[in-house]
Amino acid sequence: MSKADEIYIKMCEDVLSSGISTEGEKVRPKWEDGSFAYTVKKFGVVNRYDLQEEFPAITLRKTYIKSAIDEILWIWQKKSNNIHELNSSIWDEWADENGSIGKAYGYQLGVKHKYKEGEFDQVDRVLYDLKENPYSRRIMTNIYVHQDLNEMNLYPCAYSMTFNVTGDKLNAILNQRSQDILAAGNWNVVQYAALLMMIAQVTGFKPGELVHVIADAHIYDKHIPIVKELIKRETYPAPKVTMNPDVKDFYDFTVDDFKIEDYKTGEQIKNIPIAI
Repeated sequence: MSKADEIYIKMCEDVLSSGISTEGEKVRPKWEDGSFAYTVKKFGVVNRYDLQEEFPAITLRKTYIKSAIDEILWIWQKKSNNIHELNSSIWDEWADENGSIGKAYGYQLGVKHKYKEGEFDQVDRVLYDLKENPYSRRIMTNIYVHQDLNEMNLYPCAYSMTFNVTGDKLNAILNQRSQDILAAGNWNVVQYAALLMMIAQVTGFKPGELVHVIADAHIYDKHIPIVKELIKRETYPAPKVTMNPDVKDFYDFTVDDFKIEDYKTGEQIKNIPIAI
């Protein structure tokens, strides 16, 4: 069993056994048939992943690691808000006729801001600080920009990263306002673990701990039987995920710079209903 499996199973069991139901409340999401999508939820879930121990991919079912990395590069490297620059269809339902998701995600990371040291966007500011002032306690990003929310086709779910150097390791906290545990439970963990690995490598640190803070961790009503089956499955050791050590510039990374070995998993779950 991978450590990520252990954490995921424990989180699901906790939500199922002691979570609070939103049935009958004024909820926003609906299913495709127009019925309200209720959840069982827990507030303030905190999960910790030590990247020196293993890469945090679950084995209960396959997480498409390279697709997750492609999405994080779309957001953090391309700083894009257009799905035509993404090699998957996961954002299609939130895009307009031109492929834009509005002033969301990558758009916000690409906006330049003025500092006494010069003008930077949020990603470049992180890279600058980790090289020039790595022990600063002010190294963070935030894409939940209130003045632009009305122009976002989807409010950011994973909205903030705080980086912190401890010794020779780069750690990070990922703040997420909401998480669909079945549909995206390990996806966000995998992509931000890969992001932490990339940024650590190009700034001269070892990847340390990724702390994932979820304000509203929930299982949708139609997902409950699927989750119950999933967490009873056989598990396997975590895969080995390595990067091309020759990449020294964050903007040079590609999905092909990642090598995934020994990733044995349970059967993938297909056609998961998604509430909108």
